[in-house]
Amino acid sequence: MSANLDLTRVSWVKSSYSGNGGDNCVEWAPSAISAGVVPVRDSKDPQGPALVFDTAAWSAFVGAMRRGEFL
Repeated sequence: MSANLDLTRVSWVKSSYSGNGGDNCVEWAPSAISAGVVPVRDSKDPQGPALVFDTAAWSAFVGAMRRGEFL
């Protein structure tokens, strides 16, 4: 993972799983995948912090969500 990743220069995309009502919106930066990471942030606070996961950890999380492991 690059310690010098500048998240102010990435393009953020709203998750397709976020609703259209403006609540609980998550954004991620697909362009950062080339650096081996998946940044995620709350769209209601775009200047706030972002969580940055390595791609393997993010894939494992998404897979567990799809299998219903967190219900």
